[in-house]
Amino acid sequence: MNTRAIFAIIRKDLKVVSQNKGVMLPTLIAPLFLFVILPWSVVLLPSIFKFMGLSADDLGAVQSLIARMPAGLQQGLAGYTGIQLVIVYILVYMLAPFFLLIPLMVSAVIAADSFAGEKERKTMEALLYTPTTDRELFIAKLLSGWLAALVVAFAGFVLYVITVNAAAWSQIQQIFFPNTMWLVMIFWVVPALPGLGLGVVVIVSSRAEGFQDANQISGVLALPILLLVVGQVSGAMFFSISLVLLLGLVIWLLDGLLIWLGSRSFRRGRLLGA
Repeated sequence: MNTRAIFAIIRKDLKVVSQNKGVMLPTLIAPLFLFVILPWSVVLLPSIFKFMGLSADDLGAVQSLIARMPAGLQQGLAGYTGIQLVIVYILVYMLAPFFLLIPLMVSAVIAADSFAGEKERKTMEALLYTPTTDRELFIAKLLSGWLAALVVAFAGFVLYVITVNAAAWSQIQQIFFPNTMWLVMIFWVVPALPGLGLGVVVIVSSRAEGFQDANQISGVLALPILLLVVGQVSGAMFFSISLVLLLGLVIWLLDGLLIWLGSRSFRRGRLLGA
């Protein structure tokens, strides 16, 4: 395998991505909102309640919702009361599925640019003449998005840990995040998610006319994550360690299937005529 050529393509792709505002803006704005702005907004709930003439402990609707949740979730929230209960519920459990959107989104955006963007920049022919086989070119494109997504996700997680504990310190008075469920999610599920996005979008991107076409199609990938959000809010399920382990296993199996199918169907000769 021509690893030198593979890493040359990866470096080139990452350099192009870093200079592309259409790719970089959504990649940076979404994590900034989720990891910084949202945690501080949640912790400001007491001030918002006070401004509205309500008590910070007047959270009956939210507490009633939590009371209907599975026993495992209530056990995870044991020891918290009033506004503490709401803060921990939102920051630890409610936002967990939203966090999964970040590596999926980053990998999908970069993958959408991997071939469709090459067509728009008129660099496709030069790419096709690189000294790589079809499989090596496919692997290089996969690794470009995978590495970028992991860097953003892990950096975002560190930022989220710092922000959540700092923002909630005035209410919680202790470091409460991350818990075991989050650690399993970060090191088991998050590394698998870019493969799910890349396995689909690289194939779609190779046939799309432009970056916007491929990127719009990739938005469908967010639907399963949004279903997890709905399930969490409705109380039908909650992000427990067992659920996270099962979710990661399913995603890794899908990764293997999609990458196998993609590598078998990928042919560089089709790209110019796509």
